Amino acid sequence: MKTVITYGTFDLFHQGHYNLLKRAKELGDYLIVGVTTEHFDEARGKVNVVDPIIERIENVKKTGFADMIIVEDHDGQKIEDIQKYGADIFTVGSDWVGTFDYLNAFCKVVYLERTPNISSTFLRKKQFKIVRIGIVGTGRIAPRFISESKYVSGLTIECAYNPVEESAKRFEKREKIKCYTGDYEEFLENVDAVYIASPNETHFEYAKKAIEAGKHVLSEKPLSFTKKESEVLYTSAKGKGVVLMEAVKAAYCPGFQQLINVAKSGKIGDIVDVEASFTRLADPLSRERTDAEYGGAFLEFGPSVLVPVIKLMGKDYTSVTFDSIYDGNGVDLYTKADIRYDNGFATVKTGVGVKTEGQLVVSGTKGYIIAQSPWWLMKKFDVRYEDSSKIEHFEPRFQGDGLRYEISDFVSKINGTDKKDYKLTAGESTIMSEFVEKFMEQKKKLMISRQRKGEDK
Repeated sequence: MKTVITYGTFDLFHQGHYNLLKRAKELGDYLIVGVTTEHFDEARGKVNVVDPIIERIENVKKTGFADMIIVEDHDGQKIEDIQKYGADIFTVGSDWVGTFDYLNAFCKVVYLERTPNISSTFLRKKQFKIVRIGIVGTGRIAPRFISESKYVSGLTIECAYNPVEESAKRFEKREKIKCYTGDYEEFLENVDAVYIASPNETHFEYAKKAIEAGKHVLSEKPLSFTKKESEVLYTSAKGKGVVLMEAVKAAYCPGFQQLINVAKSGKIGDIVDVEASFTRLADPLSRERTDAEYGGAFLEFGPSVLVPVIKLMGKDYTSVTFDSIYDGNGVDLYTKADIRYDNGFATVKTGVGVKTEGQLVVSGTKGYIIAQSPWWLMKKFDVRYEDSSKIEHFEPRFQGDGLRYEISDFVSKINGTDKKDYKLTAGESTIMSEFVEKFMEQKKKLMISRQRKGEDK
């Protein structure tokens, strides 16, 4: 007798789960299914399990494929179970290719290909539905989004869109996900929501068309280049009854929310200054370093550093000034913005060709908070006081590279399980667009001035 063993969360049970169990059963004579506990799921990075384990076990049982159902609740259990039950084959979906190769030392490992285009046959469940997400743009962040989405319940990556056929074909071959290249409207017909990860200058139009088609939108930053454009998008989304979120992942990380709450609690007194830096030495051939009009430091990292400023100091600033170092092509390699408020000020620094300490410092009348680089992932921060021996250390939970938290919020809002819009509000996102607009205006004036000087020569 050939024994097969597989594991999974099986949350919001759908046709994809059913198909995987069916094919797992076909690999042998006896199928053992391990269903993970909520606690173990959280420990291994799953951020939003909806169904209780009893219900998930019952859904697996109802398929009729499982000869035995066990509970997985700790690391190392897979090896224990393979040896305990004499499993000949360990199998799991192809989303996890390579992850469990170490089990080849104990039995044969088989990765089952994901079921394509299964969304039309999903088993709808209570008030929840499986959200079909389409990815717009197939650059370096798209594979990370796909990888992180595995840790979020209630969604499937249905397809992608890239008008550049060659890039689309490479992505389709690598990710095994259908990629549309022609009609954007046709792409939209096959999804419930879109994640926009295309070049900066395309975000607004892609988002606008998706919202008009009644699709939910999660857009990479910057959402738009003007305050008015962002207002148009949020107004349209509200009118259509769809979710619109700007993907500034720092805003959705649990640790960042904890830092904001600690700062606002009065622990460091009145907040009078916020300093946030985000820099990296980008590849000279990257989009950030070669696109003089829509690349550069501030468009790449500006929204990220502005989030803590706006969350802590508010939207009602009195003035902002930008200072930038440009290369010969007009790309800002380093930009510093000084923002004034009636009750304090803030400084943000961004760089793609200049490196500085990437920290976040919040100064108050009783003490200060410091989060070292990379603060935008917020794995730890300290509260410090005049008495240098008094330090309060915080190490909030953090999994993956942060994307799963914004994906989880997006899906929760779509399904109505998270009705509060406090992590990054429409008003805060719109103010960020206003800062981007002012930066673009200053940059345009500088480029015109440079051009005139060149003509005078």
